[in-house]
Amino acid sequence: MVLPGLRCMLGLLLLAQVSVANAVMTIEIIGAGEHQIPVAIVPFGGDAKLAQTINAVVVGDLQRSGLFRLIDPAGKLPHELADVSYPDWQVRGADALAIGNVSVQDNGRIDARFRLLDVVKQVELTGQSVSANGDEIRAVGHRISDMIYEKLTGDKGVFSTRIAYVKRSGEKYSLIVADSDGYNEQVVLEQNEPIMSPAWSPDGSHLVYVSFETGHAVVYVQSLFTNQRMVLADFRGSNSAPSWSPDGKQLAIVLTRDGSSEIYLVRPDGSGIRRLTFINAIATEPSFSPDGQTLLFTSNEGGSPQIYSMPVAGGPEQRMTFGDGNNYSPRYSPDGKGFVYTHLINGKFFIATQDFQTGQVETLTSGGWEKKPSFAPNGKLILFASEARGRGILATVSSDGRVQQHMFTDNGDAREPVWGPHQ
Repeated sequence: MVLPGLRCMLGLLLLAQVSVANAVMTIEIIGAGEHQIPVAIVPFGGDAKLAQTINAVVVGDLQRSGLFRLIDPAGKLPHELADVSYPDWQVRGADALAIGNVSVQDNGRIDARFRLLDVVKQVELTGQSVSANGDEIRAVGHRISDMIYEKLTGDKGVFSTRIAYVKRSGEKYSLIVADSDGYNEQVVLEQNEPIMSPAWSPDGSHLVYVSFETGHAVVYVQSLFTNQRMVLADFRGSNSAPSWSPDGKQLAIVLTRDGSSEIYLVRPDGSGIRRLTFINAIATEPSFSPDGQTLLFTSNEGGSPQIYSMPVAGGPEQRMTFGDGNNYSPRYSPDGKGFVYTHLINGKFFIATQDFQTGQVETLTSGGWEKKPSFAPNGKLILFASEARGRGILATVSSDGRVQQHMFTDNGDAREPVWGPHQ
C-alpha cells in the first residue's frame, strides 16, 4: 500500500434559468489498475438512510478510479475504533479500512465522522469530520472519497470536482454541469441552436462557451453563481474555441474577422483583444500551459491537422506531432509535462498522450469516435466524448490507459465534455 503523501459587461440573464435535472449517468467500468489497493468500506453507523447514500457514493468513487479492490465487509460492521479487530480484516485481505458515523444535527446539517485505518500497521491514517447542508449528502460522500484516495495514493482526489458537457435531445441543446460521477445535473443553458466548446474558469465560477443562438458562432462568458452572462466575442465571421489562462486574466479565442482562422488573446470583460498567430493556415483549439507561458493549438500549416506550440508572449510556432494520421484538440496535462489529444488514423479517432521531454506517444484507447479529451485536475483521468450503443456518451480513461468508464445519460447524445478544476 502506498502512503506518501470567471464588448460589454452587461449581466444578461440566461435564456433558460438554471435548473436541476433528475437525470443520472449510468456508468460502466472497463479494466482495472495494475496494482489495486484492497480496502474495506464499512457502512457508517447512525442515520441508516444517510449512511446508505454515503456508502454508495464512496464505493462508487473508489471503484471508478480503478485503483482499489473493495473488500466485502459482510458480517463485520465496526463504527468506532474500539470495535475494530485488525486480525479479522487482515484475514479478509484488506490493507485499509474506513469506518464512521453520520447524523443530522439540530440545525439540519449533516455531520459525518470517519476514520481511515491501516490494517497492516494497525494504526489510524486519518480521522476527519465532514459537515454539509442536508441536501448535500452526496457531496459528503465525495469529500470522504477524496480523502481516502489522497491518503492511500498520495495524489489529490477529484471526486468532489464537476464536469461540463453539451447534451442534444432531438432539436434541443443543453449546456450541463454535473458532479464528476454525473449526478446533480444542472442545466445552465437550453436552446434549439448548437452549443459548443465549454471551458471552465480557473476558479470554477464561470463557464465560457460558443452559442449559435444568433445565427452564427458567438462566445459567451457565464456565471454559475448569479445566472448572468456576457458576450465575450461577437465579431463578423466565426468566434470559437475559447480557453482560459491559468490566472483567469485572459482567454485565448479563435476568430476569422481578419479572414483566416487565427488565435487572439482577450480579457474576460472582452477588452484588450490582441492577435497572437499569423499563420497562412488554420489555427484553432488553443490550450494554455499550466504556467500560462505557452499555448498548444491545432493547425494545418504543414498540410494536415497537427499540434503546434508557441509562446503566449508571441514568437515562432513549433510543430509537436509527427508521423501518420491527423491530430487535434490538444490539452496540457496539469503538471505541464505532456499533453493529451485526439489522433485520427485509418478512419478511427483515438485518445493519445505525448511527453514533452521524451516525445513518447502513448495511445490510451481502442479507437472509434473518441474526441475532445480533457484532463482531470489531478492528471490521473482523462474525460472525452465517445460513442456507444448508437449515441454519444462521455467516457474516461486513466492516464496509463488501463481503466476506462462509459457514462451514459438517460437520454440524448452527450458531447463536448470538459473537466472542472479543484475548488
